[in-house]
Amino acid sequence: MSKSSGISSPSTVTIKAIKPVKKELKGYVQFGIDLYRGNPCYVPPLVFDEVGTLDPEKNPAFDFCEAQSFMAYRDGQPAGRITAIINRMLNEKSGKKEARFGFVDFTDDREVTDALFGAAEDWARSRGMEEIVGPMGFSDMDHEGMLVDGFDEMGTMATIYNYPYYPAHVERLGYRKDTDWVEYRIDVPEKVPEKMARIAEIVLKKYELRIVKYTSPKKIKAEYGEALFHLINEAYADLYGYSALTERQIEYYIDMYLNILRLDYVCLIVDKNDSLVGVGITIPSLSEALRKSGGKLLPLGWWHLLCAMKGRNEVVDLMLIAVKPEYQSKGVNSLFFYDLIDVFRRNGAKYAETNPELEDNVHVQAQWQYFDKRQHRRRRAYRKHL
Repeated sequence: MSKSSGISSPSTVTIKAIKPVKKELKGYVQFGIDLYRGNPCYVPPLVFDEVGTLDPEKNPAFDFCEAQSFMAYRDGQPAGRITAIINRMLNEKSGKKEARFGFVDFTDDREVTDALFGAAEDWARSRGMEEIVGPMGFSDMDHEGMLVDGFDEMGTMATIYNYPYYPAHVERLGYRKDTDWVEYRIDVPEKVPEKMARIAEIVLKKYELRIVKYTSPKKIKAEYGEALFHLINEAYADLYGYSALTERQIEYYIDMYLNILRLDYVCLIVDKNDSLVGVGITIPSLSEALRKSGGKLLPLGWWHLLCAMKGRNEVVDLMLIAVKPEYQSKGVNSLFFYDLIDVFRRNGAKYAETNPELEDNVHVQAQWQYFDKRQHRRRRAYRKHL
């Protein structure tokens, strides 16, 4: 039998292929939370959300992806997890035979990581894949990139946190750097920087643009819900590993996210014909609330999350900024901060988390020149030939 069939090796490490049923998926997700219990920097995901992402019956990414999750056990106790993914749509676009690994966590145990990654690689190889890359999810809406610097910094809800021993284990197994992302912590200024304000006012006039704000989730969904995600597809098309969202995924994420956003933290830019040119989505940080909740809504997790989202919050997460390609590098990004800095200050924000941006994306990083900042995290995607 293969390792993925559940047979124990002499080292007492067992690998089990996880069935996509609620009970097994919940145990799989809970292991990732339990491994970091007591760690002050780890931010757990919402269990139901993570289970839904891994469930073929719920996640529309399974329309064009196949996946298999594995758990490692040492003497019968959970010791690691990994999900191997094949995104067929992305492979058709790139011409590659590439698998991904994601949702990966493990104890500091060489035999565990050997068996765990071996199972994922065997699964990918048996399906004709020639390379494996990760940590990556089904699409860019999932967490990606292994933390390689910034282990003493609290994470965000949109990023992976992992122990410092992870990169050493992965590199020992023959994985090499494919790309890096960097993250910044930015001081929110008292007011919009003068130069940025001037640029914003020029851009608004020159390109006949305007800033649109909403107070009704129903209205923003009806007027710009689909357009928003189509814009993300267009703006991110050439970014590393980007998997374009399908219509079913767009419907899924509209229902999932647009109902819960704090809309004063959302900025839309439209042209004179009311066509969407740019979108900036930010939220008050939910990191502390998720830590208090332990990844669960009940009994009081929902209350911690509601307070963090609706109340005053010192930290804001800059979840995403997307600008139509023909308007990129023309100063449109300044409009988001022209609108949002005052919103942040009114609600007590002192710091902003940029979330991951590719290390060579100089156009994105140029927008931070107007702010006091520090680069405080770096994360990496690894690749291995099978």
